[in-house]
Amino acid sequence: MKTVLSKYKTFLKSNNKLSFKSYNDLHCWSVNEIADFWDSIVKFFKIEFENPPTTIYKFNDDFIKTLWFENSKISYSKNVFKNHKLKTPAIKYQDENGSYIEITWGSLKMKTLEFQRILVENNVKIGDRVAGYCSNTAEVVAAFLAVNSLGAIWSSCSPDFGYDSVYDRFNQIQPKFLFYHSEYMYNGKIFSLESKVEKLKSSIKSISGSLDLNTKSIFSNNTNNINLTFTPVDFNHPIWILFSSGTTGKPKAITHRTGGMILEHYKALSIHQNVIQSDTYFWYSTTGWMMWNYSLSSLLIGATLCIYNGSPVYPDKGVLWRFVKKAQINHFGHGAVFFQNLLSDTPKELISYDLSCIKTLGSTGSPLFKETNIGLNKLFPNAHVVSLSGGTDVCTAFIGGNPEMDVIPGEIQCKMLGASIEVWNDHGTEVKNEMGELVLTKPFISMPVFFWNDKNDEKYRNSYFSKFNKIWNHGDWVTHTVNDGIIVHGRSDSTLNRFGVRIGTSEIYSAIKDLSYVDDSLIIHLDDSNNNQLILFVKSISEIDNDELKSVIRQKCSPRHVPDLIFKTPDIPYTISGKKVEVPVKKILMGKNPNDVVSSDSLRNPKSLDWFVKFYKN
Repeated sequence: MKTVLSKYKTFLKSNNKLSFKSYNDLHCWSVNEIADFWDSIVKFFKIEFENPPTTIYKFNDDFIKTLWFENSKISYSKNVFKNHKLKTPAIKYQDENGSYIEITWGSLKMKTLEFQRILVENNVKIGDRVAGYCSNTAEVVAAFLAVNSLGAIWSSCSPDFGYDSVYDRFNQIQPKFLFYHSEYMYNGKIFSLESKVEKLKSSIKSISGSLDLNTKSIFSNNTNNINLTFTPVDFNHPIWILFSSGTTGKPKAITHRTGGMILEHYKALSIHQNVIQSDTYFWYSTTGWMMWNYSLSSLLIGATLCIYNGSPVYPDKGVLWRFVKKAQINHFGHGAVFFQNLLSDTPKELISYDLSCIKTLGSTGSPLFKETNIGLNKLFPNAHVVSLSGGTDVCTAFIGGNPEMDVIPGEIQCKMLGASIEVWNDHGTEVKNEMGELVLTKPFISMPVFFWNDKNDEKYRNSYFSKFNKIWNHGDWVTHTVNDGIIVHGRSDSTLNRFGVRIGTSEIYSAIKDLSYVDDSLIIHLDDSNNNQLILFVKSISEIDNDELKSVIRQKCSPRHVPDLIFKTPDIPYTISGKKVEVPVKKILMGKNPNDVVSSDSLRNPKSLDWFVKFYKN
């Protein structure tokens, strides 16, 4: 069966009279002929515009001011519903209780119309913000599509966010309407959000209407007379506002352009992950992580979106794999840590079930270790392991999968089309086969259109353009290999600098993860004028062997990697989206006020920080 990438290359040959000897040649064309490339994406996927563009791409060396698809109008939700078949499944949904439902395109469209009418009654118009404080359910998808159909702007937080964290986000954007779940279930327990919601409604004065989605969860089978209308918006009109993790200071309100998301997600999901119409697509997420927004776009392609609402390991570690079998999921995505844990404690379902329906296994959130990749190949010999790296900043990946290339475990396969990726050293020189900063040397279509309420784009510029003049620095510490793959070593602001050599933290985590007493770990380099120590913290329920830890790190990495001190800790702090909290812990250990360096509401396990605060004080 031909891949979408193969079909796209055939299209370019017949439509643009272009042929390429290698993927690298195709990628070079995509970043050198930017207007032609994105125009080909529009034509290949038959993306519908209300008004076509007068100019596709107008470069500006100030990347933020680059112009995309000038004077065009488009609708995300219209493109979602353009090819649907009323009685085929749009969504397959399961929750912790084991409740499973398939929702047809007709039912989804009817629910979207129901919410559209409620929003209109509440005077929601183009450009208004609508917020969701919601679990990951099918009605939230309909709520988003209704918001988008009116040209309003969506933003959401998952219910595990505390009040302060939600307030810090939504108060910045002043939403007119609030969708919420008054209660939700996680890990077998029911939690109420009513008091937090009432506090939000009273403290954010812009909220003039709201709807409890717990009362609107029934999808109608009566799909006659669905008169759903769509308000087209400018290509650069905001589609949604995502927020940075908020581990330092207030979360940044990262605002994405409508057309950029449509074109980029068609390309990323279909060409790079080979998602096709009628496939089933699943990526475990909450409504507070950019992968929720990314997964939504499987609907653009005409795939069935699969949603699991609840803990991925409740009532046991086999629950998601039972969902895979029931929903016949073709594309399964999760965080790298989930897959690592999967190999150390493999559920029986992976042995007893026929899961040959899985075509791709997607991983993101943190680097996928080489050994984990190899283990996944053994468990799923017919699946393509696709490791992605990008982020909330672009709501997609810069580097990701290629269905026509071999996977080299430990490396991300390729630079994705349209993304002008290079690896630079601190002097701004491109390097290969050595570690450096991941940069974008040309504008990218899914860069934020702006940060909300960011005067003169000051926060935007400080976030990406402060290290290299007029070049986007993403903040990832990576290696561009001789195979043209990419190894991600970690965030560059948390890399370790030992004797003038920078070391990626993931190298140490990978080296010791298989030791029986290492449940998790955190490496911190204290490098101020008063201290220069490399400290390893190991989460373990048993005794740890410091000498063995040092020996393994020396053998697998280098003498420079060996920590000066090793301590046992009860837990390792993570953000809600699953990233280790390295920099805030470093700042706490350097004497900073914990309240100034991290918001506890941004953490999945906020109590874990208490140990580090006490550790510093002692």
